[in-house]
Amino acid sequence: MSIFTPTNQIRLTNVAVVRMKKGGKRFEIACYKNKVLSWRSGAEKDLDEVLQTQSVFVNVSKGQVAKKEDLTKAFETDDLTEICKQILAKGELQVSDKERHSQLETMFRDIATIVAEKCVNPETKRPYTVNLIERAMKDIHYSVKPNKSTKQQALEVIRQLKETMEIQRAHMRLRLVLPAKEAKRLKEKLKPLLQVVESEDFDEQLEMVCLVDPGCYREMDELIRCETRGRGSLEVLSLKDVEEGDEKL
Repeated sequence: MSIFTPTNQIRLTNVAVVRMKKGGKRFEIACYKNKVLSWRSGAEKDLDEVLQTQSVFVNVSKGQVAKKEDLTKAFETDDLTEICKQILAKGELQVSDKERHSQLETMFRDIATIVAEKCVNPETKRPYTVNLIERAMKDIHYSVKPNKSTKQQALEVIRQLKETMEIQRAHMRLRLVLPAKEAKRLKEKLKPLLQVVESEDFDEQLEMVCLVDPGCYREMDELIRCETRGRGSLEVLSLKDVEEGDEKL
Protein backbone atom coordinates (compact mmCIF):
# COMPACT_ATOMS: atom_id res chain seq x y z
CA MET A 1 0.00 0.00 0.00
CA SER A 2 1.48 3.38 -0.95
CA ILE A 3 1.21 6.29 1.45
CA PHE A 4 0.30 9.61 -0.08
CA THR A 5 2.53 12.48 1.10
CA PRO A 6 1.52 15.98 0.00
CA THR A 7 4.28 17.74 -1.96
CA ASN A 8 4.39 20.68 0.45
CA GLN A 9 5.31 18.43 3.39
CA ILE A 10 8.87 17.74 4.57
CA ARG A 11 9.56 15.49 7.56
CA LEU A 12 12.54 16.31 9.76
CA THR A 13 13.94 14.76 12.96
CA ASN A 14 16.30 15.89 15.77
CA VAL A 15 15.44 19.48 14.99
CA ALA A 16 15.65 22.85 16.71
CA VAL A 17 12.92 25.22 15.55
CA VAL A 18 13.30 28.99 15.29
CA ARG A 19 9.93 30.73 15.03
CA MET A 20 9.02 34.25 13.93
CA LYS A 21 5.69 36.03 13.49
CA LYS A 22 5.62 38.56 10.67
CA GLY A 23 2.81 40.13 8.70
CA GLY A 24 0.27 38.28 10.86
CA LYS A 25 1.64 34.85 9.91
CA ARG A 26 3.92 32.35 11.62
CA PHE A 27 7.14 31.24 9.94
CA GLU A 28 9.57 28.59 11.15
CA ILE A 29 12.97 27.26 10.10
CA ALA A 30 14.50 23.88 10.99
CA CYS A 31 18.00 24.06 12.48
CA TYR A 32 20.50 21.67 14.00
CA LYS A 33 20.55 21.69 17.78
CA ASN A 34 23.33 23.77 19.39
CA LYS A 35 24.03 25.55 16.08
CA VAL A 36 21.59 28.46 16.48
CA LEU A 37 23.49 29.95 19.42
CA SER A 38 26.82 29.40 17.63
CA TRP A 39 25.45 31.38 14.65
CA ARG A 40 24.15 34.17 16.88
CA SER A 41 27.43 34.50 18.75
CA GLY A 42 29.37 34.61 15.48
CA ALA A 43 31.23 31.33 16.12
CA GLU A 44 29.49 29.59 13.20
CA LYS A 45 29.61 31.40 9.85
CA ASP A 46 28.36 28.66 7.49
CA LEU A 47 24.57 28.80 7.14
CA ASP A 48 24.44 25.23 5.79
CA GLU A 49 25.90 24.03 9.10
CA VAL A 50 22.99 25.67 10.95
CA LEU A 51 19.97 24.91 8.76
CA GLN A 52 18.68 21.38 8.20
CA THR A 53 17.07 22.66 5.00
CA GLN A 54 16.75 26.10 3.42
CA SER A 55 12.98 25.77 3.40
CA VAL A 56 10.74 28.07 5.40
CA PHE A 57 7.79 26.42 7.14
CA VAL A 58 4.50 27.40 8.70
CA ASN A 59 4.86 24.35 10.92
CA VAL A 60 8.11 22.37 11.09
CA SER A 61 6.72 19.47 13.14
CA LYS A 62 3.94 18.88 10.58
CA GLY A 63 6.34 19.51 7.69
CA GLN A 64 4.16 22.25 6.19
CA VAL A 65 6.18 24.55 3.93
CA ALA A 66 5.27 28.25 3.72
CA LYS A 67 3.78 29.54 0.47
CA LYS A 68 6.02 31.67 -1.70
CA GLU A 69 3.51 34.52 -1.91
CA ASP A 70 3.18 34.65 1.91
CA LEU A 71 6.96 34.87 2.26
CA THR A 72 7.28 37.62 -0.36
CA LYS A 73 4.49 39.62 1.28
CA ALA A 74 5.93 39.33 4.79
CA PHE A 75 9.66 39.67 4.05
CA GLU A 76 9.51 41.71 0.80
CA THR A 77 11.86 39.22 -0.87
CA ASP A 78 11.65 35.67 -2.18
CA ASP A 79 15.34 34.98 -1.42
CA LEU A 80 15.10 32.01 0.98
CA THR A 81 18.67 32.45 2.25
CA GLU A 82 17.96 36.05 3.22
CA ILE A 83 14.63 35.10 4.84
CA CYS A 84 16.30 32.29 6.83
CA LYS A 85 18.97 34.73 8.06
CA GLN A 86 16.27 37.17 9.22
CA ILE A 87 14.41 34.44 11.11
CA LEU A 88 17.68 33.17 12.62
CA ALA A 89 18.58 36.66 13.85
CA LYS A 90 15.21 37.79 15.19
CA GLY A 91 13.17 34.63 15.70
CA GLU A 92 12.54 32.77 18.93
CA LEU A 93 14.34 29.48 19.50
CA GLN A 94 11.81 26.85 20.57
CA VAL A 95 13.27 24.62 23.27
CA SER A 96 11.90 22.49 26.11
CA ASP A 97 12.02 23.89 29.66
CA LYS A 98 14.78 21.41 30.54
CA GLU A 99 16.87 22.45 27.50
CA ARG A 100 16.27 26.15 28.16
CA HIS A 101 17.39 25.75 31.79
CA SER A 102 20.52 23.88 30.74
CA GLN A 103 21.29 26.48 28.05
CA LEU A 104 20.89 29.39 30.50
CA GLU A 105 23.11 27.64 33.07
CA THR A 106 25.84 27.17 30.45
CA MET A 107 25.59 30.82 29.36
CA PHE A 108 25.68 31.97 33.01
CA ARG A 109 28.91 30.02 33.56
CA ASP A 110 30.40 31.32 30.26
CA ILE A 111 29.63 34.93 31.22
CA ALA A 112 31.25 34.44 34.65
CA THR A 113 34.32 32.90 32.96
CA ILE A 114 34.73 35.91 30.62
CA VAL A 115 34.37 38.33 33.56
CA ALA A 116 36.96 36.39 35.59
CA GLU A 117 39.37 36.40 32.62
CA LYS A 118 39.02 40.14 32.00
CA CYS A 119 38.91 41.53 35.54
CA VAL A 120 40.91 42.00 38.73
CA ASN A 121 40.53 43.46 42.19
CA PRO A 122 41.92 47.00 41.58
CA GLU A 123 43.59 47.11 45.01
CA THR A 124 45.48 43.81 44.82
CA LYS A 125 45.63 43.36 41.00
CA ARG A 126 44.65 39.71 41.57
CA PRO A 127 42.02 38.00 39.38
CA TYR A 128 38.80 36.64 40.86
CA THR A 129 37.85 32.96 40.47
CA VAL A 130 34.95 31.96 38.21
CA ASN A 131 33.04 30.56 41.24
CA LEU A 132 33.37 33.85 43.08
CA ILE A 133 32.07 35.80 40.07
CA GLU A 134 29.15 33.35 39.74
CA ARG A 135 28.24 33.94 43.39
CA ALA A 136 28.45 37.71 42.90
CA MET A 137 26.22 37.46 39.80
CA LYS A 138 23.64 35.52 41.83
CA ASP A 139 23.81 38.14 44.59
CA ILE A 140 22.86 40.90 42.12
CA HIS A 141 20.20 38.58 40.64
CA TYR A 142 21.65 38.78 37.14
CA SER A 143 19.38 37.05 34.63
CA VAL A 144 20.87 35.73 31.38
CA LYS A 145 19.49 37.07 28.10
CA PRO A 146 19.49 34.11 25.67
CA ASN A 147 19.44 36.32 22.54
CA LYS A 148 22.51 38.41 23.53
CA SER A 149 26.09 37.17 23.17
CA THR A 150 27.95 36.12 26.32
CA LYS A 151 30.66 38.72 25.59
CA GLN A 152 28.13 41.59 25.48
CA GLN A 153 26.55 40.34 28.69
CA ALA A 154 29.93 39.99 30.42
CA LEU A 155 30.57 43.72 29.85
CA GLU A 156 27.13 44.48 31.30
CA VAL A 157 27.87 42.25 34.32
CA ILE A 158 31.17 44.09 34.96
CA ARG A 159 29.28 47.42 35.00
CA GLN A 160 26.72 46.05 37.47
CA LEU A 161 29.27 44.33 39.74
CA LYS A 162 31.23 47.58 40.14
CA GLU A 163 28.33 48.83 42.29
CA THR A 164 28.67 46.00 44.80
CA MET A 165 32.34 44.92 44.80
CA GLU A 166 35.88 46.05 44.04
CA ILE A 167 36.29 45.02 40.40
CA GLN A 168 37.65 46.54 37.20
CA ARG A 169 38.92 45.49 33.79
CA ALA A 170 42.55 44.38 34.06
CA HIS A 171 44.75 47.08 32.54
CA MET A 172 46.77 46.53 29.37
CA ARG A 173 50.47 47.48 29.43
CA LEU A 174 51.43 49.49 26.34
CA ARG A 175 54.58 51.09 24.95
CA LEU A 176 53.99 54.39 23.14
CA VAL A 177 56.61 55.93 20.88
CA LEU A 178 55.86 59.50 19.77
CA PRO A 179 57.95 61.71 17.43
CA ALA A 180 59.65 64.60 19.29
CA LYS A 181 57.79 67.24 17.27
CA GLU A 182 54.30 66.05 18.28
CA ALA A 183 55.22 64.47 21.63
CA LYS A 184 54.20 67.24 24.05
CA ARG A 185 50.92 68.09 22.29
CA LEU A 186 49.96 64.44 21.82
CA LYS A 187 50.84 63.48 25.38
CA GLU A 188 48.31 66.05 26.65
CA LYS A 189 45.62 64.53 24.40
CA LEU A 190 46.43 61.00 25.59
CA LYS A 191 46.64 61.90 29.28
CA PRO A 192 42.93 61.31 30.10
CA LEU A 193 43.19 57.78 28.62
CA LEU A 194 46.25 56.73 30.65
CA GLN A 195 45.70 55.08 34.05
CA VAL A 196 49.35 54.77 35.15
CA VAL A 197 52.56 55.97 33.47
CA GLU A 198 55.25 53.45 34.51
CA SER A 199 58.21 54.98 32.67
CA GLU A 200 58.94 57.95 30.42
CA ASP A 201 62.06 58.46 28.36
CA PHE A 202 62.61 61.48 26.10
CA ASP A 203 65.59 61.42 23.73
CA GLU A 204 65.03 61.93 20.01
CA GLN A 205 61.48 60.77 20.59
CA LEU A 206 59.19 60.22 23.56
CA GLU A 207 58.90 56.61 24.73
CA MET A 208 56.37 55.77 27.46
CA VAL A 209 55.26 52.54 29.12
CA CYS A 210 51.81 52.86 30.64
CA LEU A 211 48.73 51.00 31.85
CA VAL A 212 45.38 51.68 30.19
CA ASP A 213 41.83 50.39 30.28
CA PRO A 214 41.38 47.92 27.35
CA GLY A 215 38.35 49.91 26.19
CA CYS A 216 40.63 52.89 25.39
CA TYR A 217 43.06 50.96 23.15
CA ARG A 218 41.31 51.62 19.83
CA GLU A 219 40.90 55.34 20.54
CA MET A 220 44.61 55.66 21.45
CA ASP A 221 45.70 53.71 18.37
CA GLU A 222 43.63 55.94 16.04
CA LEU A 223 44.83 59.12 17.78
CA ILE A 224 48.52 58.18 17.47
CA ARG A 225 48.18 57.01 13.86
CA CYS A 226 46.27 60.11 12.71
CA GLU A 227 48.22 62.73 14.67
CA THR A 228 51.68 61.35 13.76
CA ARG A 229 50.72 60.23 10.22
CA GLY A 230 52.04 56.75 10.97
CA ARG A 231 55.37 57.85 12.49
CA GLY A 232 54.31 57.08 16.05
CA SER A 233 53.68 53.58 17.34
CA LEU A 234 51.64 51.73 19.97
CA GLU A 235 52.79 48.29 21.10
CA VAL A 236 50.97 45.89 23.45
CA LEU A 237 53.44 44.59 26.05
CA SER A 238 50.85 42.57 28.00
CA LEU A 239 47.09 42.18 27.66
CA LYS A 240 46.56 41.93 31.42
CA ASP A 241 48.47 43.53 34.26
CA VAL A 242 47.78 41.00 37.04
CA GLU A 243 49.46 39.60 40.14
CA GLU A 244 49.90 35.86 40.60
CA GLY A 245 47.28 33.92 42.58
CA ASP A 246 43.49 34.27 42.84
CA GLU A 247 41.66 36.88 44.84
CA LYS A 248 39.76 35.59 47.89
CA LEU A 249 36.83 37.32 49.55
